[in-house]
Amino acid sequence: MQRIVLMRRLAGMLRDEAVVGGIGNTNFDLFAAGHRPQNFYMLGSMGLAFPIALGVALAQPQRRVIGIEGDGSLLMNLGCLATIGMVAPPNLTLIVMDNASYQITGGQPSASAATADFVAVARGAGIARSDWSQDPDDFIRLVDAALQSSGPALIGARIDEAPAAGQPARDPAQIRDRFMQAMGARKDFGAP
Repeated sequence: MQRIVLMRRLAGMLRDEAVVGGIGNTNFDLFAAGHRPQNFYMLGSMGLAFPIALGVALAQPQRRVIGIEGDGSLLMNLGCLATIGMVAPPNLTLIVMDNASYQITGGQPSASAATADFVAVARGAGIARSDWSQDPDDFIRLVDAALQSSGPALIGARIDEAPAAGQPARDPAQIRDRFMQAMGARKDFGAP
């Protein structure tokens, strides 16, 4: 599947959900597909999109939260699935964009190119609603089902290695402030 196609279809169904995009092409394509204040774009923090999404889900239980991570980044912090399975926030959906490589650093194969199966790991960690999407329509069906259900869900998408379609501004303070304001966590950021 094409990552940008999945991101565009996902962006088209979003309303007030908070979305945390992992580093690299996952957040670049999230930005290109539909920039909005409720998107938090990770910069230089490999493996932390799911833990941050978990924190947002716990802090804002009335809001649906989506975490999007690449396979290499998830491998960097695979233990977060056990914590998410144990805590079981009812409003958290996780999406793994798996191209079986560390694309940003040169395309070296990741463990999912050989033996790692993120859906099986997530199920083993206690995230019972974990599935591989079969095509773009199935991907949207799984996302919609996750957003309509209670309990964490993980959706795996085997994707291409196309370059990203765009990039957000690399301004961490601006990304943070815009996201916090969209979450209602901070109203006034002062001057400029």
